[in-house]
Amino acid sequence: MLNRSDQPRILEPEQLVVQRPERIKLPNGVPLSVLNAGDNEVTRIDLLMAGGRWQQKQPLQALFTNRMLREGTRRYDAAQIAEKLDYYGAWLELSSASEYAYVTLYSLNKYLPQTLDILESIVKEPVFPEKELGVIVDNNIQQFLVNSSKVDFLAHRGLVKALYGGQHPGGRLVQEEDYRRITPAVLREFYDRYYHSNNCSIYLSGKVTGDCIHRIESLFGCEAFGTDFRKPEKTEFHPVTTSGKRIFIERPDALQSAVRMGMLSLDRNHPDYLKARVLVTLFGGYFGSRLMSNIREDKGYTYGISAAIMPYPGQGVLAVSAEAANEFVEPLIGEVYHEIDRLQNELASDGELSMVKNYMLGDMCRSYESAFSLADAWIFVQVSGLQDTYFAEALDAVKEVTPQEIRELAGRHLCKEKLKEIVCGKKMS
Repeated sequence: MLNRSDQPRILEPEQLVVQRPERIKLPNGVPLSVLNAGDNEVTRIDLLMAGGRWQQKQPLQALFTNRMLREGTRRYDAAQIAEKLDYYGAWLELSSASEYAYVTLYSLNKYLPQTLDILESIVKEPVFPEKELGVIVDNNIQQFLVNSSKVDFLAHRGLVKALYGGQHPGGRLVQEEDYRRITPAVLREFYDRYYHSNNCSIYLSGKVTGDCIHRIESLFGCEAFGTDFRKPEKTEFHPVTTSGKRIFIERPDALQSAVRMGMLSLDRNHPDYLKARVLVTLFGGYFGSRLMSNIREDKGYTYGISAAIMPYPGQGVLAVSAEAANEFVEPLIGEVYHEIDRLQNELASDGELSMVKNYMLGDMCRSYESAFSLADAWIFVQVSGLQDTYFAEALDAVKEVTPQEIRELAGRHLCKEKLKEIVCGKKMS
């Protein structure tokens, strides 16, 4: 008989087996990565273009170039694209980040000829119609104005500007007038510069058949496409951090205040990064973290508080995020510093560190169990400039880090003097 009073034994994964993609160089030079790992007759196609906010000449240029791809091409208008994708049960995602733009299509295998025809048109022949652009810009302005009344949105903007400075792409804040400067010509310029075969890489994941690979090669891998075949320039940006410690952003009608505390931190290639992830998780990266246990569970200052390293090219940002009633802002900030002191001066117990490790190991295993999550993982490796050994190194770092190393890492990378304090809310009398 099963004794339900006995706790199941916790087993750590001895190794993390992450399926490697089959890498193919298409005839026109486009790299293709294939992850054939699905059971269902569904395939995901990801096209990556190296060009994002770090390469744009004016704010929002990269974002709207990517967003407008589905709003009309030489063969299809926006309504036809939406109707056809819906009819064939396909899903299209468009996104733009710091240094890359992404075009992602989910499609049933039996309808790949029809959905890939739409994808080809979207990627190769968008027309950036002025009428549709005007509607989208107006909608985004309204959303921007709504967000600009939210304390969390304003606090985040205040933090990145304080850390990076207004001339750095990480700290250059979008204003309402930036939306009105977006025109079809502005988008066409960015598209022509970065959306071409010499700047493209493709990932296929799911139940990938030979027919699918052949179709991708015939549409995107045989002939060069685009107009400007230069690789994107690599520009170095240097943060200019403000000297002030506390920045207050007043919102007289705010019911509670948003608190952001942050400092420039490690990038993903730093030798301390993988073990520092364990430190940050222990500090504020999961529900049982130090910040949650103290500030939420014990003190009741907030419903939720978290700490994370936000990745940006070059230096990332270590940020602590919370919202609280105005009268709890100062004691909340004080407790954050108290937890930093504890991490720097006391050893974490073996039991607490074991719990953090088990959480992280379980999360890592879940992150690589499906074909699409595998694609996300390998795309992450590519855009971060990491090596194929990253997953094994991440597993070893979590398993091997000791309480002594956690204390040393806290001393090196949790610097109270460098933490900026951004508070957005009602002014206290």
